[in-house]
Amino acid sequence: MKLPFQIDLKDKVAVVTGGGGVLCSGFAEALALCGAKVAVCDLKVEAAQAVADKINAEGGTAIAVGANVLERESLEEARKTINEKLGTCDILLNGAGGNNPKGTTTKEYLFPEDIDGGEDIVTFFDLDPKGIEFVFNLNFIGTLLPTQVFARDMAKKEGTLILNVSSMNSFRPLTKIPAYSGAKAAVSNFTQWLAVHFAKVGIRVNAIAPGFFVTNQNRGMLMNPDGSLTPRSEKILAHTPMGRFGTTDDLTGTLLWLCDNEASGFVNGVVVPVDGGFAAYSGV
Repeated sequence: MKLPFQIDLKDKVAVVTGGGGVLCSGFAEALALCGAKVAVCDLKVEAAQAVADKINAEGGTAIAVGANVLERESLEEARKTINEKLGTCDILLNGAGGNNPKGTTTKEYLFPEDIDGGEDIVTFFDLDPKGIEFVFNLNFIGTLLPTQVFARDMAKKEGTLILNVSSMNSFRPLTKIPAYSGAKAAVSNFTQWLAVHFAKVGIRVNAIAPGFFVTNQNRGMLMNPDGSLTPRSEKILAHTPMGRFGTTDDLTGTLLWLCDNEASGFVNGVVVPVDGGFAAYSGV
């Protein structure tokens, strides 16, 4: 990875949840290249280990930590391990999240002939409340619990910060995925709430809102098996003025800016869009 610019994170400890994923692994690598000691946390320890191994092979410092962001006990164990091996947290990046098919409709619109549903179609009326609950928990509770666990140490230090990962569909919901859209809207709102709540103890709280990026979770929705674009992808790119999907590198500059107390020390409670102009385009 080549950084767009360098910031000094020497002696800082960064905790990255969801660190085994496509986007958050890039976040972890970028923080390590700036000198941070990185705890790559993920439910899939093997994915976290692969990221940590890459960072260490490139001269950085990282450990892999298994952590379930929906279980306080798991997070407390992760915190204990991180504190012993790296030190207490300075930067918390809440990156764990995702969608679930049980919170997704088959079609973008409800048509009269589909009201009664069928075996091959999931309408709004067929959405599984448990699936909706899972998506909300993963994205919102999966941000709240790590913050409760790690921010206790952060509140006792200077220059600490929390960076949440929201989404552009927190501003305008996307078709077919009401649970994910609503959950990310909650993350954005929570980011603002935390920024106010933690202001007196010096923890800055902001969020990045990526637009359309191809990840392991959404690849099947955006790409056909042969690598060609799905109809949904074609619609997305037609409404993205820059005409492409984002890459991990497209997020790095925003990440580093928000993590640099000299550059963004008075930036607090914002959700920064990184979407190639998608939200600015009306379609005409």
